[in-house]
Amino acid sequence: MASQFGFIGSASAAAIALVAAGTLVGCVTPPQQSAVYTSAVPARAVAQQMGELWKHPVIVSNRPGASGNIGVEAAVRAAPDGYTLLIGTTALSSSPALFPKLPFDPVRDLAPVSLVVTMPNVLVVHPSLPAKSIRELLALAKSNPDTLNSGSAGVGSSNHLALVLFNMLSNANISHVPYKGAAPAVADVMGGHVSMTFAPIAAVVPMIKAQRLRALGVTAAARTAVFPEIPTIAEGGIAGYDAAGWNGLFLPRTASRDLVMRVNATLKESLSSPRLKEVLVNAGADAVGNSPEEFAKFFQSEIVKWSKVVKAAGITGE
Repeated sequence: MASQFGFIGSASAAAIALVAAGTLVGCVTPPQQSAVYTSAVPARAVAQQMGELWKHPVIVSNRPGASGNIGVEAAVRAAPDGYTLLIGTTALSSSPALFPKLPFDPVRDLAPVSLVVTMPNVLVVHPSLPAKSIRELLALAKSNPDTLNSGSAGVGSSNHLALVLFNMLSNANISHVPYKGAAPAVADVMGGHVSMTFAPIAAVVPMIKAQRLRALGVTAAARTAVFPEIPTIAEGGIAGYDAAGWNGLFLPRTASRDLVMRVNATLKESLSSPRLKEVLVNAGADAVGNSPEEFAKFFQSEIVKWSKVVKAAGITGE
């Protein structure tokens, strides 16, 4: 497998596969065109940078479907030789609660390497809605109960779970309107048919700047480099709110400690590249890069958090 700065093996060795266990999510960009926003965007950028350091190709294999579980299972069943890496997404932490009969256990069957990026959503409303902050939105929701609603990419999606957590922590009662993808949800907010949505920030920055949408808060615990002027939802008055999306790097569970640390070192070196940082920011992602232990602790806390949210809301996977 690769060392920090070179590839250990023959020149004829097979390419390293980086499995991106993410589902394509549609979004709307002006002028009313459909685009594709996917967790594979940072995966491809990171893979390219790591491949350059290793002087060996790292090929992204996007495996959408079943909330990313198809891709995760492929990585879990791979040989722990470093030739198959997994980019897991936030969905990996909610899947155990959404899909009780998973053919794998993400904690037992995966070896955390590092948190790669956080990818916050942003709560956006139509400009005509009389709320210019999270506090004003909460006041509106409480003075006009059962009138506000929020669109999502579907039941159990990250923006649906972000809404459930929002309601749980604020005691609001904003209803859920599921769509078949994020694109129609964003479009209906712009059209004034739905009150709000939690949208991938990079997908809606142009509409925010054009004042076709109003941004009230990002779902992460800290402001994002993508749009630092937007406060966090926690800053807006919902203490403890954190529903940021993320991408993390994993290996199969039986991978050696030495292998985990080699991949971790290369990832951190990759994330220090100014070129990669620019690509990630443009994709709505903030680079992280931490230790396997820090990532494992974070991953387990995410599973606990989203399991509580899923169970409290009675959500089941589709």
